[in-house]
Amino acid sequence: MNKYYLGIDLGSTTSKAVIINDQDVIVGRGITNTRANYKVAADIAREEAIYDARFTLLSNKIKQDMEAKPEFKKYMADIRTVFQYQQFKRRMESLEAMLKKTVSEFTYSNKDAIVKKLDEILEIIRPQIRSEFIYGDLGSKNQFFRDIVSEKYNLEVGKIGREFYEPFMLAFDKSITPVENEMVLFNFKELVLESMTVLEEKYKGLADEQEDGSKEDWYYAELNAVKDNYKNVEFSLREHIETIAGQEIHIAKMVGTGYGRALLPFPEDCIKSEILCHAYGAHAIFPNTRTVLDIGGQDTKAIQVDSHGLVTSFHMNDRCAAGCGRYLGYIADEFGLSLNELGPEANSATKETTICSTCTVFAGAEVKELLHNGEERPNILAGLHKAIVQRAMSLIARSGGVRNEFTFTGGVARNQAVLKYVKQMVKDSYGEVTMNIHTDSIFMGALGGAMFARRNISADLPKTKTSQLAD
Repeated sequence: MNKYYLGIDLGSTTSKAVIINDQDVIVGRGITNTRANYKVAADIAREEAIYDARFTLLSNKIKQDMEAKPEFKKYMADIRTVFQYQQFKRRMESLEAMLKKTVSEFTYSNKDAIVKKLDEILEIIRPQIRSEFIYGDLGSKNQFFRDIVSEKYNLEVGKIGREFYEPFMLAFDKSITPVENEMVLFNFKELVLESMTVLEEKYKGLADEQEDGSKEDWYYAELNAVKDNYKNVEFSLREHIETIAGQEIHIAKMVGTGYGRALLPFPEDCIKSEILCHAYGAHAIFPNTRTVLDIGGQDTKAIQVDSHGLVTSFHMNDRCAAGCGRYLGYIADEFGLSLNELGPEANSATKETTICSTCTVFAGAEVKELLHNGEERPNILAGLHKAIVQRAMSLIARSGGVRNEFTFTGGVARNQAVLKYVKQMVKDSYGEVTMNIHTDSIFMGALGGAMFARRNISADLPKTKTSQLAD
């Protein structure tokens, strides 16, 4: 029996899980937004990592075909996306039922009209989301269930009368949390077979589409690769689905880390500091790493590591969320934007507005005043992003500065505006330093946990803790 090792990073805003094999190869990744119920968030992240591991094992069965035949690679990418949609669809059905139950208990005088409008909204957004998953790129945008639904829902609510705004917002707020906190175990085989049926519908439709020059060349190349050959891929996969679906993903050992690690039902020796895990995970991907910057949801950490990936010193801001993921979430809410929109808009700025306040609440008030005075939103966002990085650079300086190589981890590493200012300020202050930013940056803590689990080694932080509020 193959042995696998699990790391769970239970963060304040997102929970991540990584599964590795006994050669330290990542076979599964899972991520979800952290709910009020930390245990559910950890369980969902773990289950997502297991589903992902099964897809990895399935891909390995047809590895040669995927390397040689474009249709196999394209089909596997599509089936993963449609699998996501099938999971989303089941949660959406639960949310729709909860929304209808919630509005049925309202005492508003226009209750009948609210019920009718709700049905109309759901009938609009349901096919929109399906189409964007199956024919668009929604599955690749790293958005969570709540984000996807609220974006569409709020857009439609904004189109109807003001008298509906309060009840619809109340209905969503009361309905979304119990649905998110519901632990749903999906049947892998069932969802894969359903996904294949959906893809057959998609590819049959694509077969009739002509190259009219209205889309990019890559689109037609992928279209041509699958539209005539998808049946061959489907036949190959069906040979292995039963085996993969029934294969046990045996977790030999697991390690938990992150902001909420104390809430994980793990033995004490299976809980590690997130500082240790982020450093170890960064070192695993980039063995020459000597300085790690982790900007998470609740805190920022500047970490120095040795040639083994063990922590030699660190400095962190753990007393205030300013400059972290929650700060960005607060600002996004102030502007009515999604987190994914912040970075691109900040990068469109013509200048960086100076933000004086370092407090999340005071910064919000300052932003409102700037908008009132006519300052452009992209310029304000650029100033906010620059201020975040300046705070992080202060922590790095206190921890010992940037040593070659420098690795950026945490969820905020996905924000393109933050990346721009990190690169700029590291170069300005420390010269030409190798900077590592990886697609798995958000998973580094969970990866480090999995690596500790496989090695079963003991490691501690330096005895002198250098933790304080950044200026």
